[in-house]
Formats: sequence, C-alpha cells, structure tokens
Amino acid sequence: MIVVAIDGPAGVGKSSISKALAKKYGFAYLDTGAMYRAAAWWCLKNGVDLSDVDAVSQAVLDFCEIHLRMVVNPRKPQVFCDKEDITSTIRAADVSANVSTVSSFSSVRSILINAQKQIISDQGLDASYSNGRGIVVEGRDITTVVAPKAQVRVLLTAREEVRKKRRKKQTQHLHTGADNITARDHADSKVTQFLTAAKGVITVDNSDISFTQTLAAFERIVDAAIQRQQETKEQQRHVPSSPSIPVTIGADGVDNPLVTVDDFKEDYRLTDEDRDLLDSELLNSSDVLKSVGVLAVVGRPNVGKSTLVNRILGRKAAVVEDRPGVTRDRVSYEAEWCGNDFLLVDTGGWEADTKGIDSAVADQVQVAIQLSNVILFVVDAHTGMTSTDERLVSMLRKSGKPVIVVVNKVDTQREESEAAEFWRLGLGEPQMISAMHGRGVGDLLDTCVATLKKSNKTSGLVRSSKLRKVALIGRPNVGKSSLLNQLAHTERSVINDVAGTTRDPVDEVIDLDGKKVLLIDTAGIRKKLQKVSGADYYSTLRSQAAIERSDLCLVLFDASQPITEQDLRVMTQAVNAGKAIVLVFNKWDLLDEYSRARLERLYQLEFSQVTWAERVNLSAKTGWHTNRLSRAIETALESRDQRIPTSKLNTFFGKIQAAHPHPLRGGKQPRILFATQTSIRPPRFVIFTTGFFDHSYLRYIEHQLREEFGFTGTPIQLSLRIREKKN
Repeated sequence: MIVVAIDGPAGVGKSSISKALAKKYGFAYLDTGAMYRAAAWWCLKNGVDLSDVDAVSQAVLDFCEIHLRMVVNPRKPQVFCDKEDITSTIRAADVSANVSTVSSFSSVRSILINAQKQIISDQGLDASYSNGRGIVVEGRDITTVVAPKAQVRVLLTAREEVRKKRRKKQTQHLHTGADNITARDHADSKVTQFLTAAKGVITVDNSDISFTQTLAAFERIVDAAIQRQQETKEQQRHVPSSPSIPVTIGADGVDNPLVTVDDFKEDYRLTDEDRDLLDSELLNSSDVLKSVGVLAVVGRPNVGKSTLVNRILGRKAAVVEDRPGVTRDRVSYEAEWCGNDFLLVDTGGWEADTKGIDSAVADQVQVAIQLSNVILFVVDAHTGMTSTDERLVSMLRKSGKPVIVVVNKVDTQREESEAAEFWRLGLGEPQMISAMHGRGVGDLLDTCVATLKKSNKTSGLVRSSKLRKVALIGRPNVGKSSLLNQLAHTERSVINDVAGTTRDPVDEVIDLDGKKVLLIDTAGIRKKLQKVSGADYYSTLRSQAAIERSDLCLVLFDASQPITEQDLRVMTQAVNAGKAIVLVFNKWDLLDEYSRARLERLYQLEFSQVTWAERVNLSAKTGWHTNRLSRAIETALESRDQRIPTSKLNTFFGKIQAAHPHPLRGGKQPRILFATQTSIRPPRFVIFTTGFFDHSYLRYIEHQLREEFGFTGTPIQLSLRIREKKN
C-alpha cells in the first residue's frame, strides 16, 4: 500500500491536488481537517462548554467511536453523523470560528489522530475502498504525526500574498471570510507544524505554477514511490525463503552473510567494551529467604516512631511530618545492627475507641504486635504519660511479648530526670533517647538485639536481593491496597475510600502458585509532584523508588472511571524504567456491557504502544479473576529473564534483514554485522552495524523479535554500535 501525506497552509490547493491524485491512482482520499470540523460541530450541537477540556474530550471521543463515518471516495468525499450527511454543515461560520479552539486541546488531537491512523490502516486491506492500493491524506500533522512513515510526504506551500488571493476566491461563497481563515492558520500553527517542512518531507511551492503543473510534480513523486516499492518486492522474491546461513542484501544487491563472531572480532575495529560484551555470559538467580526476629515499633500518634525507624535504618525510609497520623500501614524494613539482622516494623499511631480510617490503623497496630517477637513502646518525654499510653500498656501486657519502653525526645541530661515517671508503667527500665539527634539509639539497639536473642523466636523473613519484587502502582484510589490484601489473603494494608490512604510502600511476601514473590503496595503517584507537599510529596517519591527496585509493575487502572493522562504517565514511567508490566483493570465488575465495549475501543487507541503487555480484568474487592494474575506475572518475569543464544539470534537477524533490508541512506545501505544479547531484566540487545538505522527500522526489529521469541510483558532495549572494517 502507498500512503501519500500532504500538509500545508490554507489556500495552496491541498484538497484539489489530493483528490486528483487519488482519482488517478485509484486511491482512497481523507480530509483530516473535515474530521476536526465535524468534532467542533458536534460539540456546538450538544452545547458542550468549549472551555472545559474534559467535557470536550469526552464528547469528541463519543462522536468518533459511535457517530462519525468518513466516506473516502475521492469523487464524492462525505462526512456522516450516523445517517445524516454533514459535509456542508461543518463548513458553517460558527464551526469555522470554533474549530481551532477544539483542535488546540492535545487530548482531542490524540483522539482524532488515532482515528485517522485507523482509517489509513484500513486501506491496506483487500476489502477496502482502494483494494489495498493506497490512500491520499491531507491536513494538519499528516507528515509528522499521523503518517510519519508514509512513502510520500509533501509540504505544499505558496507565498503569503498568493495564498491570500486564493483564500479570497475560496471563501466568496461562504459566510466566513479570508481573514477568519488567516486567523485559523495562525491559531493552528501554535499546536502543529505546517508552515515549514520537517526532516525527510519534500517541499513543493506552487506560487508560480498552475494546478496542472503542480499535479504533474506530485505524480512524478508518487510514481517514484511506486517504483521503489516494486523494486523492493522484486528483491524479496529472489531471496531464499530458508537460508542455511544468515543473509542480508547489500546496497549493490549482492547477498552478504552476517559475519561469524570470530571474523567479526578479527576484521572490525572493536573496543575493549565491545569484546567484553561479546564474551560475557548472563546468569539467572534464585530466591532465598532468611528467618530473623521481628521488632515492632508502637505508640500513640506523633511520638516519633517513624523518626526512630529512620534513625535505626540510617536513611529516610519512612515518611515523616510534624503532625499526627502520617503513618497508617504497618511497614516492614530490613535492618541490621552489629552483624545481627532483624525485621523492623513501623506502625501508625494507636488510639482507643476510634472510627473510620483511624480504627483501621489501630487494627494494623494490633496485628503488628501479634506478629512481633519484641515490642518497642515509644512514648513522648515532652508530653508525659497519658491515658492512651496506659491503655496501650494494658494491651501490650496481654500479648505476652517482651516490651522495651522507649522515652523519645530526651535531648539533654537534665530531661532524663523529668522522664523518670515512665518507670511507673511497670515494664522495666525506660530507654532514654532522642530519635531526631540519635542520642542513646546505639544503647537502645544493643538492648533490642540482646532481647531478640533471648526470645529465641524468628517470625520474620529477610528477603534476599534475588527475590522477585512486584510493585503495585497507579494513581491514587485505583485499588492497589485492596489487591494486596486480596493476594495476601489478609488485611495487610489500610483501605479507605479517601484517595491517598497509603503513604509508605508496604512490602509483603506472598505465595503465587507455589512461588514466593515480594509484593510492594505503593502510594498513588500524583499528577504534578511539584504541587504536592508534606507527606503526599514524600509518598510519591517513595512510590517512584519502589518502581526502581521492582522487577515487575502491576499497573492498576480504575475501569469504572475514564482513563486519564496520569494513568498513561504512570504506565510509561514503569516502561521507561525497564520494568516488566501487567496491565490490571480493576473494578471491572462495576461495568455494564456498553461500558466494557467502549473501554475496549479506547484500549486499542491509548495502549497501542504496549500491545506486548498482558492485560487482566478483575475486581480486587471481591477477588473475581485475581487468580489470573499469577500466570500473567510469571509470563512477564520469564520474558524479562529470557536469554537468546547468540548463534540463534544472528540466524534470526539474517533472515529478517534478507526479507526486509534497511532503505538506502545517501546511496548506501546500512547492514547488520553481528548482534548479541548483553543483559536480561530487561532484555538488551546490542547490534553492530555499518551505519545508522532509522527509528522505523528499529521498531521493525523489535516487532520481529517479539514475533519470533515472545518477550510478552517486558520492554526490549536495542542499542546500535557502528563499526568499520580495519584498514
């Protein structure tokens, strides 16, 4: 199929040239500008507030999915809304006056661009209007965004004074004037490029030539593209379908085998790093767990528990803010003191007779007490003993666990005497410390380690760095904590309808079909980090850090709500970090059949760049279909660990290069010399070539790698290294 993309300002004759070309070659014809006009007409018809970006975007999405139909016959191109022909209606003055406003929204442009790409793709089918021959597309963004890989990309332009005269003639029979079109061009130029040619785009200036001469120039360009396509097909017919050795077609048309690794090392200029890559071996790892004691830190709100946890860990791991109630979940950290490993558990502030989210926090404190071996009971020296402290002491005594009283905020020797009242708790000698300044913390840890050894119990597990880590990520309130609780089969995280309940990453080792994985519940990643402060700011930073230390990310979306730009940004963040991903659409049980069908159509548009990722529709609250996650996680992790033998990899590259060689660049054809996989997690391939490769050809290579070897659920990284032969 041949795609002809024509861009340019108003008044240069794009539509006339495009329709004439389509008629001559039997191609389809698409006026993308008419689609923007139709979208603006639909918004005006339905009374949509054009200053409301979300309302306009939703209206345009509904219009494109359900009502819009484009007739691509160049002899009679039409635009239909359901069964109504609106081809003339969308040229009205009110539509012309507002089309630039609608098209200036990036979300609207994204919706229409995806719809345009689909129409272009459909013309490659034998059952299409053009019977697979091709399509001529004209309008904004065509040569750069909509069809950047078109065989013919042309910017049709003319001098400003010539365009003004032509626009005046074009608008005499309309209710709008040339000045309005000039203003529209000016407005459109702020969000798209159509006044200057992008790289690789041919410029045709028809200021001083007639329509017939302009058409002849385009015909020569299209004829050349058709000729190139035929030559490529002819070359492919002469390539052996199953070559015994890797083969590639050089610029001279001669078959050239990919070199062997020994010849490559001998004949080409390689650096020491190149040779290390070629000689390296990749190793996989296994999961190891070590039993250790558990030290739980409890107390009422705002006594400095998280500050003490950070002091013991030697880093700012727990979120700390000068107000009560910041910590909500019980969060486990691996800690060490003088060669002794233990698990340190931070908890939220305990209060009696609470309701709502505070009640859930108190429940998590009680669970931490039950699962611990030794308890650090933290009190505030400045506030003194309170009734809440006394009630908490009663609960600690019932647990039967060793308890160490920690009097925090004792910054000087004089304050130690004032804190002596905590002897009255009857739990032994209080440990006087200042978590903020580190005073007395070393002596406290000596006491903790000795008490853990005396307890002779190890209810915790320190995770080896080899244990696979799975992070639950997404924007706030999509159901991450609910899914963690469902998979862990326990109330591991605090759940509440208020967005942003989780603040610290919560780690939990769970069993998925007999295999241990570390599941990390994270705080919701917010849209604009610079506008977030306090606990929410640090929670978002820790969520981003959780992505970095994970192997796989379960990217959660709330299926009952529209997919937002922030949802896609979170997903992209995980992919850019090189992590395997599984797309999880939560709350699927809340959708009716119409909503599900609509989401399916949106998925095809918005998730076209991650078609390699598996998707699971489930309900974290009820557990419906959560059993499907284990297979998807296992597949993605196996793909992330997949290693392709070098010999098999080079045989594969020889075949695909023979079937589809890189286009000529400056009269030369870049070739693949040798390729090797240099790492896993994620899979990374280094390709040694004779020249630069276009991005489109790299996408072709990635697509073929996935077709041949799978790599489901993991991104693939490709690196080029251009090497020359030794003189």
